[in-house]
Amino acid sequence: MNAFSAMIALAHAGFVLAREGVFNAISGDELPLPARAGLRIASLVARDRKGSTKQSERLSKALNRLGPSWVKLGQFLATRPDVVGNQMALDLELLQDRMDAFPTAEAKSAVEESLGRPINEMFASFSEPVAAASIAQVHKATLTSNPQKTVAVKVIRPGVRKRFLRDLDVFYFAARIQERFIPAARRLRPVSVVDVLAQSARLEMDLRLEAAAFSEMHENTAEDEGFRVPNVDWERTGRDVVTMDWVEGTKLTKVLEMDRQGLDKKQLAVTLIQSFLRHTLRDGFFHADMHPGNLFFEADGTIVAVDLGIAGRLGKKERLFLAEILYGFIKRDYMRVAQVHFDAGYVPLHHDVASFAQAIRAIGEPIHGQSAETVSMAKLLTLLFEVTELFDMQTQPQLLLLQKTMVVVEGVARKLDPKFNMWAASEPVVAQWIARKLGPVGKLQDAKDGIDAIVRLVGLVPEFVERTERLGKEIDALSQNGIRLDAPTIEAIGKAEAQHSRSGRLALIVIAIAAVIAAASL
Repeated sequence: MNAFSAMIALAHAGFVLAREGVFNAISGDELPLPARAGLRIASLVARDRKGSTKQSERLSKALNRLGPSWVKLGQFLATRPDVVGNQMALDLELLQDRMDAFPTAEAKSAVEESLGRPINEMFASFSEPVAAASIAQVHKATLTSNPQKTVAVKVIRPGVRKRFLRDLDVFYFAARIQERFIPAARRLRPVSVVDVLAQSARLEMDLRLEAAAFSEMHENTAEDEGFRVPNVDWERTGRDVVTMDWVEGTKLTKVLEMDRQGLDKKQLAVTLIQSFLRHTLRDGFFHADMHPGNLFFEADGTIVAVDLGIAGRLGKKERLFLAEILYGFIKRDYMRVAQVHFDAGYVPLHHDVASFAQAIRAIGEPIHGQSAETVSMAKLLTLLFEVTELFDMQTQPQLLLLQKTMVVVEGVARKLDPKFNMWAASEPVVAQWIARKLGPVGKLQDAKDGIDAIVRLVGLVPEFVERTERLGKEIDALSQNGIRLDAPTIEAIGKAEAQHSRSGRLALIVIAIAAVIAAASL
C-alpha cells in the first residue's frame, strides 16, 4: 500500500470512529487549537451526539465496523495502558470480539487444504459455526475414527492474513506520523508498538502455535486440581485449523446456572486466582485472555480455559520480582518491595531506595486500612506502575500484559464472589513459591543454573577470541581508510528525507479534508 492509499484508509477509519462517537469522551481542554477543532467536527459527525451510549460500546461498534484487523488492534491496545491510558484500556478490554460467521463450506475447504485430506476422512460430522471472532471461528464435530468423540474445530478466517497485512500498512503510517509530528508521542515509541502488534498477530494467525500453547499448558496443569485446558488432536491440526477436545461445560458468565447446579462460587473464585498465580509463578507461562467468555465450568467445579491465542511469559527475574512485590505488600514490608525494584534493574541506581520505599508505603498503607473485599490487587499494581514513573522506571511490556490479565481475572473472581478476599486467596501460592525459590532447594537450583551458565560461557571462549581478533582488524582498517559516502548515496538520502516530509504534510491535509467533507455531508 502506497502512502496516499494509507492516508485515505486512515481518514476513513477516523470518520468511522467519529461517526460512532468514539471521540465524544475526549476532553480537548489541553489540546492545541487544531486538535480541538478536529474534536468539534468529530462531535458533529457522531450519530450519538449526546454520548448516551457507553464509551466501550461505541468503541466496540466502530472497531467491528472497521474489520478484524482493527478489532485485533483494540484487543492489543487493551494490554498497553501506558499508550492509551487506563480508562481507554479498560474500555478496550470490554471489546466484544464477535464477527459474522463465514460459510461452513469455506471452513471445510480451509480444513482440507491445511491438512491435505478430504473432510469426510477426518470428521464424521461437521456443524455450522458455533462461535465466530476476528481471526477464526469454531465448529463442533465428531471423528470418523471414533464417532462418539466430540471435538472443537477452530478454522482461520479466509483472507484474514492478507487483510491484516494491508491494514498493518495503515497502522505503521499512523505511527510514523505520530512520531514525526507529535513530540509527546515519541517517548511511547508508536512504531515499536505496531511492531509488537504485528508479531503478536502473526503468531496468533498460525493455529499450530496456539495448539502448541495448549499442549504446553496441558502438561503444566496435568496435576492441578480444579483447572485444565482441552487436549489437542495433533493429527487434525495445521496452520489454518486446530482440533481439540470439546468442552461440555457452561460459560462462567452464567451465574444462575452455577446456582442451579449448587456449585460453590466462592471456591471457584479462589481456584481461578490461585490457578492463574500458579501458572504465572511456577510455570512462567499464563493464559493472557482469561475473560469470562473464554472460561467454562464443569459439573464438578473444574474450570476449563479455551482460546489461547494470547499467552504471556515471564522469566525467572520477572517471576521473582512479582512474587516479592505481592509478598512484600501482604507483609507490609515496603523496603523489600522497593529493594526488589532496584535489584531487578527496573529503577535507575541514582535514585534512593528509602525514598522509593516511602512512595510505595503511600500506596500500601491505605490498603491495610480497608476491608479485604474492597482492595483490588490489580488497582494496586496500576498505582505502583504510576509511582514508578516518578522514579524513571522504563515500561516493561511483559509486566503490562500481566497487569492487564490480572485486572481481568480479578474482575471475574469478584463477579463470582463480591466479597472476594484477593490477599487471602493469593498468599498460600505466593508464600509457597517464595519459600521454595529462596529455600535450600531454590538455592541449589540457582547454583546449578550458575554452573551451567559458566560451562556454556567457557564453550564460547574460542569463538569470542576469534571475533575479537576480527573486530580489531576491522577497526584498524577503519582508522586507516575512514568512512566514505559517495555522491549518489548522499543525493538518495536527501531525496528520501524530502519525500518523507512531503508525505507527512500531505497525510495531515488529506485527513483534515476528509473530516470536513464528512461533516458537511450531514
